[in-house]
Amino acid sequence: MSRLEPTLELEHQVRRIEVITGAGGRRRWTVDDKARIVEETLEPGASVSMVARRHGLTPQQVFAWRREARQRSDEAGPRFIPAIVEAASTPRQRRQQAAPMVLIELEIGGVRMRIGDGAKASIVSAVIRALKATS
Repeated sequence: MSRLEPTLELEHQVRRIEVITGAGGRRRWTVDDKARIVEETLEPGASVSMVARRHGLTPQQVFAWRREARQRSDEAGPRFIPAIVEAASTPRQRRQQAAPMVLIELEIGGVRMRIGDGAKASIVSAVIRALKATS
């Protein structure tokens, strides 16, 4: 009996067949989907590999999306973010403060930065970029 003829021997029977259904080829991810997945990786304690696996991606793909998002945000320049406005102090309370009046206070990645009167915009943006790069 040749190997090409069908046999009933157990060692030659097909035991499992996988059927793949659905559209083949590359998946197209919208910008919103990519942003949502990248945002998941930025959560405290998140693992890029776990997030990638959950969405059926490779970690390399998610790292590439993170790199693209960082480049886009660097190119976009300064953006507006929600601000927390505290009640203004009275003139007497301001005189009692030893520190100079702070105009802007930023917190990025747990690091707080205060920007006082007369700070150059180029220095402020350089410090913000450096803080963002470390977070």
